[in-house]
Amino acid sequence: MREEIVSRQPETRKYRSLFISDTHLGTKGFQSELFLDFLKHHDAETIYLVGDIIDFWRLKRTWYWPQQHNDVIQKLLRKGRKGARIIYVPGNHDEFLRGYIGTHFGGIEVMRRTIHTTAKDERLLVIHGDEFDVVVRYARWLALLGDVGYEFALYCNTHFNYVRRKLGFPYWSLSAWLKLKVKNAVNFIGEFEQALAAEASRMDVHGVVCGHIHHAADRYLEGVRYLNCGDWVESCTALAEREDGTLEIIHWPVVLDTQRRHELEAEQAAA
Repeated sequence: MREEIVSRQPETRKYRSLFISDTHLGTKGFQSELFLDFLKHHDAETIYLVGDIIDFWRLKRTWYWPQQHNDVIQKLLRKGRKGARIIYVPGNHDEFLRGYIGTHFGGIEVMRRTIHTTAKDERLLVIHGDEFDVVVRYARWLALLGDVGYEFALYCNTHFNYVRRKLGFPYWSLSAWLKLKVKNAVNFIGEFEQALAAEASRMDVHGVVCGHIHHAADRYLEGVRYLNCGDWVESCTALAEREDGTLEIIHWPVVLDTQRRHELEAEQAAA
């Protein structure tokens, strides 16, 4: 029930760095086909995996690991063998790996947090961000309860997009839209962003790159650049740094939809 990928794809783009978070491998909500397609068309010198890449919370309750999830791991390892530096900063759903800080797995470096320096000499704190989520930090059982409700929202999202695809419409995240319509969720996002920006200011860096809340963003908060990678269960986004140090959020479903519309326009013009 994943979105059907268009036949003619954008060319592969090479970046200085890529930041990816919250894929949640091991869950049915992970948009594996879209993510594999994204990896196929994007390379980088350094790839940061900014937490919640593998969802050990979910796997402990119910084992779900289809072939496409294996393909993702193999694709990332292959990029590492071809020369990309891959840094894994664990989040709360893959906190198991925090017991292996400083080690390497198949060429993937595991770090608690790190500093990335862009081509413009801007220093960015790279951190998942869950330690600034009060619910996760002080009431783990509430976080797990919320995770069950969130899984139901993603279940609805999957079937909603199955109907959209059958009707010829592109992928659209129902769960992300609902989240932004709930006042408490909007307030939480704002408080989370402020907390991360304050941490970056405390560490005397130019900005912060994080994940955790499944809400891609690029904004300045009191002089600090706040960047969130987003996720691959709802919005399907990633953060990329070009060779000149410019940072941009890639909305992969939007890229594919734009490509599709251009192809249709070209076909109509040629008819």
